[in-house]
Parts: sequence; C-alpha cells; structure tokens
Amino acid sequence: MPFDYDLDFETIDFRKQPELYRVGRGEQGVLLVEPYKSEILPHWRFKTPAIAKQSADEIMELFEAYRKNDDFVGMDMARKFIQMGYTRARRYANYKGGRKYKDDGDIHERQIDEEKAESARIFKERWDQIRADDDYLRRKKAHQKQYG
Repeated sequence: MPFDYDLDFETIDFRKQPELYRVGRGEQGVLLVEPYKSEILPHWRFKTPAIAKQSADEIMELFEAYRKNDDFVGMDMARKFIQMGYTRARRYANYKGGRKYKDDGDIHERQIDEEKAESARIFKERWDQIRADDDYLRRKKAHQKQYG
C-alpha cells in the first residue's frame, strides 16, 4: 500500500497509532512522521565522513532502541533516515551544491566530490545492513500484512 500523504501529520502520534503508518516506497514520509522525525532528524548529518559515521552510528543506535521497544515504525523511520543519508550524500557527491538540474531542466555535469562519496558509502553500508536484517524484514512484512 502506498504512503498516505493525506493524513493529518500535524496531529498524529504514530507511536500511539502505528496502524496509520505505511512503509511506502523508499524515503516517503521521512520528514512527516512524528515523533520519529523529531527524534532522528537531529542526528542526521553527512557533511564529512567523520560526521556521517557519527550520524549513521547514532541513527543505528536509535534503530536498535526501537527494535528493543518492539517499535517497527521507529525502526523503519530510522531505516529511511539512513537511506536518505545515502541518497543525499550521493547527490552532493555527484553534483556541486547538490543540484542535479539546471534552471532550464537540463542535468548538470557530474563533478565527483570524494569526501561526500565516502559519506554516502558510510550510510550505504548501514542501509545494506538493515536491508539484510531478517528481524527487520519479518517485522516489515508483518506490519504490511496487518495494516497495509
């Protein structure tokens, strides 16, 4: 089931109402779903590899804390922030200023920033770890089966 952007994200506490949460595709809803956005966003950074490593470590700690508390929505939101760390760092690695498109819609030429590429690699490693986590995958499947 696709992510439902029509929900009232200003008032819903998804920890109290996990049945309203949809995994969606990729990073859908990463900056909408509370209280997780407010808990995870302060840790999300990728400017340098050292910052990216600290960020990825902290988000993975949150992922494990959510797992310990049997909170799949938190686990999935942590996954989305890890995935977004990879995709955003990769965008900045490929395009100066992170802008892929010119004002006229054409694509800028790639100019690889090795530092941002390393930040992306750090997040990608963690994202791959989550995607191979049997417990996470089992919980994801169960959530989707129960709630859509």
